[in-house]
Amino acid sequence: MISLNDIRRARILVVDDEPVNVQLLEYLLKTTGYENVTATYDPRQVVSLHLKHRFDLIILDLHMPDMDGFDVMEALKPLEADSWLPVLVVTAEPDKKLAALEAGARDFIGKPFDTVEVMTRIRNLLEVRLLHRESQDYGVQLEREVRERTAELARFRGAMDATPDAIFLIDTASMAIVDVSDGACRMLGFSRDALMRIDPVALGLATRELLERHLAEAARAGLDGGGEEQARFDALPGDIVETELLRAGGQGAVQVEISWKLQDLGKSRMLIAVVRDISERLHAQEKLLHMASYDALTGLSNRTLFFRNLRDAIELARDKNWRVAVLCITLDRFKIINDSLGTQLGDELLRQFSGRLVRVARVRDSVGRLGGDEFALTLSMQRDQQEAVNVANEVREMLRTPFDLHGQQAALTASIGIAMYPDDATEPGTLVKYADTAMVRAKEAGRDGYRFFTAGMNVQVLARLDLELALRGALEGGQFVLYYQPKLELNTGRISGVEALLRWNRPGYGLVYPAEFVPIMEETGLVVRVGDWIVDEACRQIAAWNAEGIRDVRVAVNVSSRQFVEGDLEGVIRASLEKHGVEPGMLELELTESALMSNAEHTIGVLGRLKELGIRIAIDDFGTGYSSLAYLKRFPIDKLKIDIAFVRDIVTNPDDAAIALAIISMAHSLHMQVIAEGVETRAQMAYLRRHRCDEIQGFHFSRALPADELARLVQVNHAQPDTPPDPDDKVQTLLIVDDDVNVLTALHRLFRRDNYRVLTASSPAEGFELLALYRVQVILCDQRMPVMSGTEFLSKVKEMYPETIRIILSGYTGVETVLDSINRGAIYRFYTKPWHDLQLRENIRLAFRHYWLTYGPYDDRKVPREEKEGGGSPAELGSRPAPGVLGASGA
Repeated sequence: MISLNDIRRARILVVDDEPVNVQLLEYLLKTTGYENVTATYDPRQVVSLHLKHRFDLIILDLHMPDMDGFDVMEALKPLEADSWLPVLVVTAEPDKKLAALEAGARDFIGKPFDTVEVMTRIRNLLEVRLLHRESQDYGVQLEREVRERTAELARFRGAMDATPDAIFLIDTASMAIVDVSDGACRMLGFSRDALMRIDPVALGLATRELLERHLAEAARAGLDGGGEEQARFDALPGDIVETELLRAGGQGAVQVEISWKLQDLGKSRMLIAVVRDISERLHAQEKLLHMASYDALTGLSNRTLFFRNLRDAIELARDKNWRVAVLCITLDRFKIINDSLGTQLGDELLRQFSGRLVRVARVRDSVGRLGGDEFALTLSMQRDQQEAVNVANEVREMLRTPFDLHGQQAALTASIGIAMYPDDATEPGTLVKYADTAMVRAKEAGRDGYRFFTAGMNVQVLARLDLELALRGALEGGQFVLYYQPKLELNTGRISGVEALLRWNRPGYGLVYPAEFVPIMEETGLVVRVGDWIVDEACRQIAAWNAEGIRDVRVAVNVSSRQFVEGDLEGVIRASLEKHGVEPGMLELELTESALMSNAEHTIGVLGRLKELGIRIAIDDFGTGYSSLAYLKRFPIDKLKIDIAFVRDIVTNPDDAAIALAIISMAHSLHMQVIAEGVETRAQMAYLRRHRCDEIQGFHFSRALPADELARLVQVNHAQPDTPPDPDDKVQTLLIVDDDVNVLTALHRLFRRDNYRVLTASSPAEGFELLALYRVQVILCDQRMPVMSGTEFLSKVKEMYPETIRIILSGYTGVETVLDSINRGAIYRFYTKPWHDLQLRENIRLAFRHYWLTYGPYDDRKVPREEKEGGGSPAELGSRPAPGVLGASGA
């Protein structure tokens, strides 16, 4: 047996070129009882010193001048060919570990080292060395036993090499590797000799404690007698451990599974380690785990992992009294981009967006993809919900930079819904559902925004589900009906056609308008089936009207983009026309710009064939979409429909008026007709008529009516003669705008004697309406009025009616504002109150004079009576001074 005194008398050599390292190791060894410690700073003396003292352990530094540690170990090999010399390498270069073990080191420890670990390894190596030296003393008997064991090992190796697994034989006495299988060499890349020189602990096979435990368990099993007990032990399953073994050449580690058993070979007892490479199995497990938890396209957490992370965040928030915000994010109009650019670029867009979203999230936030273009983010925070608002705005802001899809630019916005823990819900599933509800509300509010969840939203969700269920049975139940809104031809005043509008006569609820259920039909796909029904019903109604003698009423039906993509629109139209015997020219299709641009090439083909059939095509809601003029000219379009958004304020808003007039001009240039929808006032109709709009549609003329009421309206309208608009461009018209009724009355009485058509308005809004209804040449306006000043009113008038002569009449003498308006051309003259009747009449006469000289030939029949009686030529009249004038400029 090896005693403690034997270990302390072992001969130890410390080799290091740094004196401080040598002194430290000498101190540690001698203070712990080691008696024979030699040290040298010169590695070239190691061989001579070893020949002289025959050291039991050499502690060797690798990096030294003149001769490094590898050279030292190479020089020692011939001296220790038949013995087991432990070399403990100590170095500050951990990447040299494998190379040192291959060169002959028995163990390795890095600098700076732990003193306890160094002393433990020194003792372990010395125990093995002394066991080897003790075994050498057995002489011839030991040599015979070695030969017997070698023969036994040779026979056992045949069985070892027949298995693909790696097998290591470890001698229980020396705790050293005595043989390995070919599979072990292939697995780790070492030669057989190199593997047998490496300590099993350094290789990673087991810890020394584990090896000792195996021996202790064998001893407790009573195996010393062999025989039946030995066989019974061999049949027992050993420990199975998963660990890593070092590869040769610094190629990393290999994941293995090791099972242990005890075996007698000759008179020696061996520990057998059966090692199986499980790298592929672990990689497959990791891949399956990743696939089960992460989205394959974006690499973000999938629904399963996101909900697990959200549950963890809620538990943490419950402990710390925090709040958790869940943000559901959807990309607005992603489907349009995906359909138009293709799924490959659509996937690339999702990947780029997910990368930006991760950069917005903080370290403790969780980001996931719930499916399609819907993403989610959890946000743990204190009591202030402003953090959720900040993150939502960051998401919106990072979308401002367009995405580069392999040279194709794409700009997007996002709609975001936010639900809060614990305010809205405490369960992960409920929180995500509520955030999704808020997201839908954000999209309905106009997109590119965010909304917080409220209890009212949940009620709306339940109502929507109920509406969807009822809607699915509406078609089969015959609950749909078509109403018809007439279109009026402005030049003749005749009804030229109608638009078929869907209504739902829901049992128990009455008539339901399209805004409440058409979006649901679009989402659920019902719009295709219902759209086919609308086409058939419209053709049936045309045939019915024709039978009643009501002809020349073209019916327009709205077509959705899904009818082009998912349905057979062309086939349905052809079948319906043939079924009811209707002329194709009596049917008109109205499509939105988004419907046109969805799968544009396919749409062009379908519309082209329908156009050849005789059907007319119109673009609905023109001006609100995104189609380019280059595409517009490729479609067989007959008519553009100005969206109500530009018609609503067309007589008061210069921008809306400019857009509407631009659409009219462009359409006529492309040989298209123009119809304005949403016309609700006489002024709007007059303005559109004056600017050559072809048709109007709206409440001013008629609401949508059932088929029988519409028939009666058409009969009455067609029975009346055409009513072309009265030409009023030669009627001298004066518009007076003042909020003081007494002033209006006095001025009306004053100018009536001059044979002008005098219009009076008590507000700017009324003034805009009169300007739309009549062609006005001269405007006389008060400066101080509520809501809008005179100069503000006339500035807008200048944009919409630049040919008018604009005059301010006011007792307010704010000279700077008025002069600025004069210099910008907003007003022509400024007159003060109170006025002198004759002078004011003369100045207004000169204003008309200026108008006719500028915008049309002077007509003597239009000159006021006093001017004729006073005599004088137009030139002389034009040269008279204008009494009461504060400032003047050209119109």
